Amino acid sequence: MKGQETRNFQSEVKELLHLMIHSLYSNKEIFLRELISNASDAADKLRFRALSMPDLYEGNGNLCVTILINKEKRTLTISDNGIGMNREEIIENLGTIAKSGTKAFIKSMDSKAIKDNNLIGQFGVGFYSAFIVANKVTVLSRAAGTLPEEGVFWESTGTGEYTLADIEKKERGTAITLHLRENEDSFLDIWNVRNIVSKYSDHIALPVKIAVNDEKKKTINWEKINKAQALWTRNKAEIKDEEYKEFYKNIYHDSNDPLIWSHNRVEGKQEYTSLLYIPAQAPLNMWNRDNSHGLKLYVNRVFIMDDVELFMPNYLRFIRGLIDSNDLPLNISRETIQDNRITQNLRTSLTKRSLQMLEKLAKYDIEKYSKFWTEFGIVLKEGPAEDHINQQEIAKLLRFASTHNKESTQDVSLNDYLSRMVQGQDKIYYISADSYAAAKSSPHLELFYKKGIEVLLLSDRIDEWMMSYLTNFDGKTFQLVSKFDESINKLSDKETQDHKDTEKLFEPFIKRIKTLLDNRVKEVRLTYRLIDTPCIVSTDTNEITTQMAKLFTAVGQEVPNVKYIFEINPDHLLVKRIMNIQDEEHFAEWINLLLEEALLVERGTLDDPNLFIRRINQLLMI
Repeated sequence: MKGQETRNFQSEVKELLHLMIHSLYSNKEIFLRELISNASDAADKLRFRALSMPDLYEGNGNLCVTILINKEKRTLTISDNGIGMNREEIIENLGTIAKSGTKAFIKSMDSKAIKDNNLIGQFGVGFYSAFIVANKVTVLSRAAGTLPEEGVFWESTGTGEYTLADIEKKERGTAITLHLRENEDSFLDIWNVRNIVSKYSDHIALPVKIAVNDEKKKTINWEKINKAQALWTRNKAEIKDEEYKEFYKNIYHDSNDPLIWSHNRVEGKQEYTSLLYIPAQAPLNMWNRDNSHGLKLYVNRVFIMDDVELFMPNYLRFIRGLIDSNDLPLNISRETIQDNRITQNLRTSLTKRSLQMLEKLAKYDIEKYSKFWTEFGIVLKEGPAEDHINQQEIAKLLRFASTHNKESTQDVSLNDYLSRMVQGQDKIYYISADSYAAAKSSPHLELFYKKGIEVLLLSDRIDEWMMSYLTNFDGKTFQLVSKFDESINKLSDKETQDHKDTEKLFEPFIKRIKTLLDNRVKEVRLTYRLIDTPCIVSTDTNEITTQMAKLFTAVGQEVPNVKYIFEINPDHLLVKRIMNIQDEEHFAEWINLLLEEALLVERGTLDDPNLFIRRINQLLMI
């Protein structure tokens, strides 16, 4: 070969290539994405330059990428008929690690048209990813508009130097041949290569063709293996619902239609397209907060990665779809997105778009939203704690069971609740328990049932944690009815003077109970919220609640013992009888029994259930 010479790389290539091969990329197959991206980039450059110099097409304007597998020689060749490179450009672009020809090309252009063009490959080291699977890489290239004998040969084993030579190349463009390592046979499998191209480069606008041998005719056919048109880049008005559904099913391998989707293109300081879906069914590991997210990231239609976490908060991890950005900055490997201002702006926009999509579903299709809530409601309940900015919007989407309905279905919105508030009611009342049945039958609700005041019934494990962050809605504060609050007593029909008279009458009785129980309870008080129950326990305003204590215990955190307020119903017949018992031992048995009953109702368990049973049996025999 003429003009052959050996050169050293202009950087610490041994160390950098070693880093790339063993550390930079998380999976090997992305080298094919990188090389196809570079080929697409070369085609875009040619199209732009040919606007002013049509002769650059050399009579062939059908741009494409071709892939040729040679199993005998163990080679994989990716070729394009794009802009190509001359000797100087080869040295400049392939002789230095992290040198991006595309980036330099854009920088050299003054025209706004080229800066707005959809060019791929502004990331610097894509070409060198070939060494992940190849122990030698050969490049043949000729710049468009040059003579055939001005082709350039480049070859390197990635060990610190490369070889250059002049060759004759009839077609313009670049052909990159990878001499595969011994353990990379999967890249000699035509079906595996097809799948990789379909996965990563299906929506590149440049056709990708692969050579298929026709054994009968002894010929080679070039079959197109990518769609070469991204659905999300088309006009929404031209896309049918069935196309959206099929696209979703294909990329997520889901047999169910999505519940709803949102397709939007944003232009301005930031340019991106988003296509978001809400699935009809939750995956089995959805409840794990470490579950992978459903967003895919594309840059100018090139697939970059799955499970993008930075663009969507964790409580919306069920959202599937993609974002295709024109100007998103990426790190050297394309595998990690830089957490910067642009990323945060995209996250904010996509979060709002997702919440709007849910709001639309809740407003116009109650049946579908009910299905969504059944599948993903618990995940959405993480929202009020994670996203203070959108807390009220999330609250509108929450659904609850309540005393208004006779079933456990969570279908009551907070707006529904507000519309049914009784005159003079200034709080949103709720109760949390281990189950719907326990919540619905709680003695804490007796006065509310009597007064016709609706109470939200919370029984999911996450509810108590959610409500510790969701303190108000539409100007109304939330009130847990199992927490002591004097305003609840004021809901009773008794006048203030009646309360004072009752408290004076029961003062010795209350004092007697306090002496007996000592520090087992925080306080002993009369209550006017009970109708059929002799007593209850409640937590003080600043005390940890029973359900929150259970939640902490479930995740292995130590919590202090909850000190309850023991509330006595002065109107209950049993209380009045116990008040007249003179025998201290007999009196103590009854008071302990009432306290244990109240604790059992509140906590669902007792420290010593056998003692409780013996106490009941003993009192039954008296």
